[in-house]
Amino acid sequence: VRERRPHQYERMRPNGTVLEVRGMPIAGGGFVTTYVDVTEQRRNQELIAHLAHHDTLTDLPNRKLLSDRLQMAIAGSARGGLMAVHFLDIDHFKPVNDTLGHRAGDELLVAIAGRLLSSVRGNDTVARIGGDEFAIVQTAIRARADAGVLAQRLIDQITRPFEIAGRQVEVGVSIGIAFAPLDGSTTDELLAKADDALYRSKAQGRCRYSYFGAKSAAA
Repeated sequence: VRERRPHQYERMRPNGTVLEVRGMPIAGGGFVTTYVDVTEQRRNQELIAHLAHHDTLTDLPNRKLLSDRLQMAIAGSARGGLMAVHFLDIDHFKPVNDTLGHRAGDELLVAIAGRLLSSVRGNDTVARIGGDEFAIVQTAIRARADAGVLAQRLIDQITRPFEIAGRQVEVGVSIGIAFAPLDGSTTDELLAKADDALYRSKAQGRCRYSYFGAKSAAA
């Protein structure tokens, strides 16, 4: 104000209110400052940004955010690390959806998302690709066997019964795994190879995991 320069900034008050502050010098030596409450506007912007990158049902990262996280993980592997992408498909989900209805199916997907999240580390990413398909980016692993340990843990978690719509529901999960930089160096390449490994798992009996280019392992 002393320098009579226009300014604009935002300030969050202790109660969470966000104020947009603008200052402008006026003729005659005065200076006008306005304070506008933009709390709701900023919340709406944050919500829109969140919805653009997250699944509306499970609130997990969606395919777009998965791609971003995967690119970062690939970059890390190029510097000498190893990372894995797991492609998951829920076994026997359709009968649950058909028998108990879509609302129960949605409830089951949310419960599955919770178990997946509880099975990974904080620096890993769990995403919902669509339908009953999920993906996990497992970063900074020491060996391929580390991915197998996680995959088996996921199978153990998902095969435990769920309580859905007042009934006990049992499903399984098939998993395909690809590694960077061993199996590819782009997101499309790694997802395609993890998907290929997934279908090998399903073809060999479901409820198991497979590495790309290798035989599957049963639960």
